[in-house]
Amino acid sequence: MNKRPSSEGKSFGWPCKRLFTDYVENGDDDAPGVGKVYKFRVLLPNGTSLGLTIRDPEMDLDLEEFVHLVKAEYFKTIRESGSPKPKRRVDWRSRNLCFVDAFDDVLGTRISFRKFQPNKYHILRLHDGSGEAETYENMWDLTPDTEMLRELPHEYSFETALADLIDNSLQAVWSNSVDERRLISVDLTDDRILIFDTGPGMDGSEENSIAKWGKIGASLHRSSRGRGIGGKPPYLMPFFGMFGYGGPIASMHLGRNALVSSKTKESKKVYSLRLERDTLLSSSNSEKRWTTEGGIRQLTEDEITRSPQGSFTKVEIFDPKRKGLDIAQLQCKLKDIYFPYIQCDEISITGRTTMPIEFQVNGVDLAEIQGGEVAITNIHSCNGPEFVLQLHIIQSVMASSSARTRVSQEANARLKFVYFPIVEGKENIDRILEKLETEGCGLSERFETFSRVSVRRLGRLLPDARWKLLPFMEPKLKVGDKARILKQSLARVKCFIETDAGFNPTPSKTDLAQHHPYTTALKNFGGMPLEIEQEINLKIYKDGKQQTLLQVEKMYQEWICQMHDRYDEEVECGDDEPVLVVNPSNKKRLGISSNILRVHKVIRRKGASWVSGQKLKILKGACAGCHKNNVYATLEYILIEGFQGDAGGEARLICRPLAVPIENGCALTLHDEHTSIDIRDSISLPISVIESGKCLTMEAGEWERVVEKNRQKLPYTIEILSGKHCQELGVAEGALPNNSTVYAGHVPPKEIVAVVHSASSSPASSSKNLNQKCIVKENLEMGMQIKFRDIFKSDQDFIDLYSVYVSPSSRKGLYGLYIFSVGCKFAHIFQKAGVYIFSFFLRGVNSMTCERRVDVKASSEVGRWGQINDGESLPYITWVGMSSPPISIACYDMYNNRMPFACVPKVVIKIISGRMVLCKVHNMKLDLSPDRLTLTIKDALVVSTQLDKIRPHYEATLVISQSDELFPMSIPCEVLPGYLQSVTIQPKDLDKQLLPGQAIKELIFEMFDPYGNHVEEGLQVQFNVDGLCFRDHAGSTSTHKVDECGCINLSGLLEVTEGYGKKVSISVLFNEKIIFKKEFQTEKRVLKTAFMVPKCCIAGSVLENIVFEIVNSEDEVDETIHDEESSGQSHTLIIKSGSLDANDSATYSFCYGRCLVRSISLPQEEGMVNLIASHSRYPELHVTIKVHVVLEASQVEPDNIQSLNLDGRGPPLHDLSVLKVPKLEQDGVHQQCSVGRLSFLCDSSTDKDVENLVVSILKDLKELEMDVHKYGLEVGCHEEALKMLNVKKVEVEEEVSRLQGSLTWRESTMELIESKADSAAAVICRLFREFHLQNRQHSFLKNVLGVVAFLGTVKSNELSRILAAYLGEDQMLAIVCNSYAAADYLEKYEQDGNVDPAHDLYAIATALGRPVCGRYLVICLEDTRPYTGEVGTQGLSLPLPTLPGGNTPPGFLGYAVNMINLGFHHMYTRTEAGHGLRETLFYCLFGELQVYETRENMKIARSCIKHGAVSLDGGIMRANGVLAVGQWEPEIQFPVVNKPTSKLHRSLHAMDNLKEVEEKKLNLRQIFNEIEEETKAHEKTLQKFENIRDRYKEFLEEKGPLLLHLGVRI
Repeated sequence: MNKRPSSEGKSFGWPCKRLFTDYVENGDDDAPGVGKVYKFRVLLPNGTSLGLTIRDPEMDLDLEEFVHLVKAEYFKTIRESGSPKPKRRVDWRSRNLCFVDAFDDVLGTRISFRKFQPNKYHILRLHDGSGEAETYENMWDLTPDTEMLRELPHEYSFETALADLIDNSLQAVWSNSVDERRLISVDLTDDRILIFDTGPGMDGSEENSIAKWGKIGASLHRSSRGRGIGGKPPYLMPFFGMFGYGGPIASMHLGRNALVSSKTKESKKVYSLRLERDTLLSSSNSEKRWTTEGGIRQLTEDEITRSPQGSFTKVEIFDPKRKGLDIAQLQCKLKDIYFPYIQCDEISITGRTTMPIEFQVNGVDLAEIQGGEVAITNIHSCNGPEFVLQLHIIQSVMASSSARTRVSQEANARLKFVYFPIVEGKENIDRILEKLETEGCGLSERFETFSRVSVRRLGRLLPDARWKLLPFMEPKLKVGDKARILKQSLARVKCFIETDAGFNPTPSKTDLAQHHPYTTALKNFGGMPLEIEQEINLKIYKDGKQQTLLQVEKMYQEWICQMHDRYDEEVECGDDEPVLVVNPSNKKRLGISSNILRVHKVIRRKGASWVSGQKLKILKGACAGCHKNNVYATLEYILIEGFQGDAGGEARLICRPLAVPIENGCALTLHDEHTSIDIRDSISLPISVIESGKCLTMEAGEWERVVEKNRQKLPYTIEILSGKHCQELGVAEGALPNNSTVYAGHVPPKEIVAVVHSASSSPASSSKNLNQKCIVKENLEMGMQIKFRDIFKSDQDFIDLYSVYVSPSSRKGLYGLYIFSVGCKFAHIFQKAGVYIFSFFLRGVNSMTCERRVDVKASSEVGRWGQINDGESLPYITWVGMSSPPISIACYDMYNNRMPFACVPKVVIKIISGRMVLCKVHNMKLDLSPDRLTLTIKDALVVSTQLDKIRPHYEATLVISQSDELFPMSIPCEVLPGYLQSVTIQPKDLDKQLLPGQAIKELIFEMFDPYGNHVEEGLQVQFNVDGLCFRDHAGSTSTHKVDECGCINLSGLLEVTEGYGKKVSISVLFNEKIIFKKEFQTEKRVLKTAFMVPKCCIAGSVLENIVFEIVNSEDEVDETIHDEESSGQSHTLIIKSGSLDANDSATYSFCYGRCLVRSISLPQEEGMVNLIASHSRYPELHVTIKVHVVLEASQVEPDNIQSLNLDGRGPPLHDLSVLKVPKLEQDGVHQQCSVGRLSFLCDSSTDKDVENLVVSILKDLKELEMDVHKYGLEVGCHEEALKMLNVKKVEVEEEVSRLQGSLTWRESTMELIESKADSAAAVICRLFREFHLQNRQHSFLKNVLGVVAFLGTVKSNELSRILAAYLGEDQMLAIVCNSYAAADYLEKYEQDGNVDPAHDLYAIATALGRPVCGRYLVICLEDTRPYTGEVGTQGLSLPLPTLPGGNTPPGFLGYAVNMINLGFHHMYTRTEAGHGLRETLFYCLFGELQVYETRENMKIARSCIKHGAVSLDGGIMRANGVLAVGQWEPEIQFPVVNKPTSKLHRSLHAMDNLKEVEEKKLNLRQIFNEIEEETKAHEKTLQKFENIRDRYKEFLEEKGPLLLHLGVRI
């Protein structure tokens, strides 16, 4: 935006927009398809002018008709302008009325348009016989081009403005032929500035209109710039015009009014144009035209004399702003600027000096002026050869933004290196500076800061282009004699650069454009190539041959050495015998580089002797280190480098400053073998200070006065400046609190300023303003030390925070200020509460100290609560149902300082594990300490029934906060169960396991506290038993520990000692108190005979094959009763009878629940026989058999006779599942046949083969039955496992659904995509939704990663919206596949080329009622070109964009590809080449797309945007200049995952949920796999069971009849 001019006139105000383009209002006259248009500027005799446009006139028009047109336009103009009537009327009816053209030809009675060119302006003057006007209003239209206003220079000086006008004149006269005069004359007085040149001039024609001189952007010279590229040095082609505003801007800057007069050879009169600053300013920033007066007049005699060829331009500026000019200095400056155009010896063929331009200032030819920097510099350079290089630069750039063609731009430069030797020990550069100072053209430079590079463009000096050394000129060698010589000699070289028009200047033409790549390449010549130089091709020529940089560097060094050897005349020796020092130490402080040093005490310079011990006064500015004040010192030694006669022997003066004691001065130590010199606190000065006259000897009296004055300035106290004084010095926040108290967070001063007072001055604090007289300016170092002590510690516990030494500096003209940076380095220094001690002291002056104490208290703003550990070990342990140990809590401010509680707060205590709240604590006592620093929570009662969820470690988090959940604090804790209160026993039907003599196979006791939690592992519990015993040790009491599940498992440890049907009990004791007691009854058994025993038998007969069996309550034989001595199970039968001769020692073994007694002999006597059969170990198992013995058979009823035949009526087999292999035993008394449930009569005559057959059949039958039982059990196990897995699956599915419920963005986005019914993305989302909990059932889904919109997330809605808008819906819904093969599998084609609707994706879509219509995008990861740079944890390592100034654009947020967060499930997705989604998919989609905060930020960064950019407020800028405008809200956006909160009650955030969902899904997939494997195993086992069951049935059908025939009932 353009600004209005200031009162000083340094800038000029211009309208904001251009209202018309030509001299008339009609803007469509030149449009295509319009006929011939003739334009006239008619000058009326009353001093007014008007524009007239005539379209398609007849070629000849009567004068009256033409006058009528002019008259009508005249009155129309008056009406529209509303201006007052002119002073004089036009006589439209005059007989002398006629028109005169620009060549003074009078037009006749008919106007012939053939004499005028169409579409161009022609000036006509109307004569009515009353005479011509001197000037004409609004004759010239100077309305500028709006675009040109942006190029106006920001800074404009008097010399710059004057040079701009001279540039115009120089370019004009340069076009004159050889025989025409080339004169530029400048005359300056206090009333007027006149610039006259004899160039081609201007007139009123459109091609050469004088209006173009005053119209910005319409310069005749602007288009000539291209002609200034190329040619030969020094490129004297003054095509300076680049910006088109030099004339009007310069003239208005020099004065308020300007008159431009000009004439061409063809014109007969002089045309003039008047510029008035106030008039133009009144038209600026309005919709008015910029018009100005003009005139036409005759030549003056002076103009004819000065311009014999008849053409000239004269610019007169009235009432100049600057008066009282030093004409001599101005003449020298102008000669320096245009020196090659004034006198040059390079353009002549003979080599003689020529004067291309006659250049006068106030009548003096500048060629005769002897002064000026250029002339003096040339005189003092050596006469040796110059080192000259030619540079040719080529750059390929875009021709235009629309056409993608590249053109080459070039530029040329000549670098001429000139050597300025040291002569008689004095540098010629110093002589140049002294000469310029003498002539009044002094520079604020000295030898060290002298500009070694100057630049001319097209022969014109750029005054501000005073550069330091080019990288090419800097020394390359570091060590060695040659390096020392080069280092000294390189400082004596100056480079004169001459460029052509390929280099762009600044708008003020005082320097080269700073950020132009050619300027950068030139200033960096010889250095490491910069990034801006990558597209630049630089060629180097020396003597017409192309060379490399290394070659010319080598030539340059050789040239330097030659110049040094030929022309340098340095100091040779002193006036006394030197002391030779070899390899002196500390060369840098001595100021030397040679390994050989001669030490003198006397030297003669400038006609005087300089002797060790002399008192010297070194004036301010004499050399480095003496910039601010005069230095008073004592001369100690003179050092000369090298042996006598060596070239380049530089000399140094070693002086001891006044403030340095003698013992600290330079020491020369003489030894027999080695001599050394130590400069200590002395200083080394170049001997040039003598040559420059800035080193003077002092008389004794003068030295004493200086000593006394210095003594008065000796410091005696240190003071820290106040805030007011710091403000005066411009030190922001520079005041240190003065022994005061501040609160934590107090902003420390960025800088602390200290001063030292002398004995004769008062402190600065006593004065309203700072005074240099009160401040010591000696170069003493001051130190600052910061110590800190915590507020709760003693004074002996201070710790050092920081210490530093600084030297004195200056601010706003005050010297002796010691400025310590504090806030910049320690921004958080006052955030810790405690005592800070700032100590200030001078180095070497132990008694000089100053201390400031700052007490920092805790802030009043609460930051957090925290636990006071007091050395206790973590974690905190509490028990359910018991008062918790006390918890001490402290309150901390925002900076972690402990602060008092305002009052006793309302406290809420929760115990959580993960996101689950185990309990809330309501009962507690709060105690606030007297100092209110400690809040103690006592007797907090924890009640929870959910401790089993955190077993076995019981780890949880104790969260303590205020009632409004402010300042929550968390304490790791262990919540342990309470004391043992209740016990449950498993299984509940324990009675069924209580068999005498056997162990209880399953017996588990669950131990609970009063709140239903299992008790803690390791708790010891005592068991007392009755009717039972512990198998591991004899006894009825035992102690056991609770396991990790809160149970005690006694399975297999307890054995039943009581008999059948007896009472047993178990008691649980804790702390000698019975917690649990329960009685049980052992299982009941009954001993009986397997078949009916005859009630009446004949005396002396035998009861044979009586089978006894033991049955349970369900009348089933108990097969566990089996006599196996090897296993310790003794089950035998004893039969007793008082009336029989029975042997008590005879026992009969039980075989699987049955016992066979082969024979019992009945007595010979008649009577009742009682046979008592009992179990040998369990007498409660007994049965009494009563048999009535008779003497005669007739007394026996037939039904009571026992059958001895094998007729199949033996005792039946009731249970086929316990068939056992028969077993034959010989007990020495009876032989019995016991075959399990086989019960048939065996006498001595039974065939042994039959018995063996039966045994074999029963054995096979038993094996089949065992197999059926085995596989039946396995089928049951598999079914139970499947049942458990299905229950677990349902639980995990419910958990996944609950977790996904919190991820509403994913569901809503998926539903939105699925609503697009005809898209492939909708089908993919549907399939992923239906099968996300199962294995993907379609083969093509295995290689599909998903839709682009679901593969990443962002952190804000704005970023999601703009990235989705940038990609567009097609790319957001693109399907991402692993490989091209996977993408190719998505669809197949029929022979006619149409898509096969029966193929995978299309068939599924049709089945789902969502047919795919239209095209869709598929991205193949393997075929994308990945990012090849480094990929770090923060994303792709892309360089930050930089503006031409080197800064990062404001508002730059990052690259889009790095602002996408990969989903957890795709974080480790890799291609076969090992590339992730970020460097493949998202780099393919976004490339190097930049993200900015606003559109304005993006506009500022246009120059560094290569691959496009977006802004969060909706701006989109694509590559190659394509902009996306308008507004569109994308439906499909990237999911937004906000940053997780730091509050404890939100410990799980969205990303945790997503991670947990993925873990649950993985667990679910494992469950599905287990279900599938278990189902297969179940089916296989079931098939085996069915097969063996069929075999078992077939065996029974085949062998059953035979067994029945043999008397075995099955």
